Amino acid sequence: MKIKFLNSNKIFRKYYLLVFTIVLLTILIQSVVQYSLDKQKSMASVLNMAGRQRMLSQLVMKNFYECMYQTCDYSEMSIALNKLERTNKILQEGNSEIKLAILQHPEIQKTFKELEPHLNYILLNLKDFNNYNQIPISKLKTEVESALAKMETIVSQFQKVSEQEINTLKIIEYELAALSLLILLFEIFFIINPAIRKISVQNKKLKDISWHQSHAFNSHMQNLRDLQHVLKIEKKLNNQQALVDCVIDELNDLEVVSKNMMKSLEEDTVETSQLDTFLTKFSINIKENKTEV
Repeated sequence: MKIKFLNSNKIFRKYYLLVFTIVLLTILIQSVVQYSLDKQKSMASVLNMAGRQRMLSQLVMKNFYECMYQTCDYSEMSIALNKLERTNKILQEGNSEIKLAILQHPEIQKTFKELEPHLNYILLNLKDFNNYNQIPISKLKTEVESALAKMETIVSQFQKVSEQEINTLKIIEYELAALSLLILLFEIFFIINPAIRKISVQNKKLKDISWHQSHAFNSHMQNLRDLQHVLKIEKKLNNQQALVDCVIDELNDLEVVSKNMMKSLEEDTVETSQLDTFLTKFSINIKENKTEV
């Protein structure tokens, strides 16, 4: 006799697929989020440095006026000039120490080229402290103002690029979220719900088996055991024949119960060898007893 059960391996494979999909989507979303955070951090550093470059230009002009009309701090002027030159170089060529990439935006590169002559004029004239009296103040002021205007443009361009990258990453995150939702809905409708329905059906079948096992099956089995015991100790042939007839009736009833149990499970198969073995042995025993009668 064979009884059918739900194919657990198939369900487990579906569950593994569901878990793997959720884990994969989580990793993808977290990777995009981390990449977005790194990009924002890098852009924040660029904007900070671009703003510092603009501030250094103003500081250089301030130090120049102090050197012309007040006490001159040449070391402060030298530091400011070196920082201005270094910052301008890092913004274009990048820096691995602070994780800034090489500038790849043509529009910003074009603005840096427009800034270059103004910045070179400032650096070349102000690095020679002995020639300050020969520098035309109006010309220097014009060059500094032009440099500040270009730096302001550069800061705005970096800000625009940063906003575009953030918007792009947001769109990717939204798309991943939508994809995750679609996949989860697909798995709910085509994996989880069918599995739940199968489990519900299986539970109902198991309840039917439990009822047959606890009531009909156990009742007939107990009757058979009792009849077998009485049959062994009964000496009168007429009574033995009646007992054998009772045993046959119980076996017929037990066969009906067994068929009901088989009928309640009809999908996947697993052999119930214990019941078959018991019925076979019991039938042989009854036949032997009947032959003796």
